[in-house]
Amino acid sequence: MSLEQKVMEEMKGAMRAKDEAALRTLRAIKAAILLEKTSGSGVEMTEADETKMLQKMAKQRRDSLEIFVQQNREDLAQKEREELAIIDRFLPQQMTAEELQAALKDIIAQVGASSPADMGKVMGVASKQLAGKADGRAISETVKQLLAP
Repeated sequence: MSLEQKVMEEMKGAMRAKDEAALRTLRAIKAAILLEKTSGSGVEMTEADETKMLQKMAKQRRDSLEIFVQQNREDLAQKEREELAIIDRFLPQQMTAEELQAALKDIIAQVGASSPADMGKVMGVASKQLAGKADGRAISETVKQLLAP
């Protein structure tokens, strides 16, 4: 079942349940899918494209949430939390910190990195191998820790 079909099924359930937060978020996901489909590229969306789109939406919500929390706007922060929880349901399971660290240690050994100067090499491989499984910021911070002298 494609992401669009899953979203449509969830929308029906949200409408029946009168779940306004879920409906708002599902409509945003559907709009993003339609925007991507009608972009004129003529290329069918792959599962990787769908995941990347959802990750982008989740990152936008996290960034907004962070700003709203800093500005003590709990009303707006709560909306972002609700939307983020719904978007996360469609994303693949994220790696735990321990799993991420183990995977990055393997990549560092594979690339032969030994100092912070080799971070670019590690990030290039890690971004490709861990796409969809871990947040880019988490990957970057973990690599910095592992390569620190």
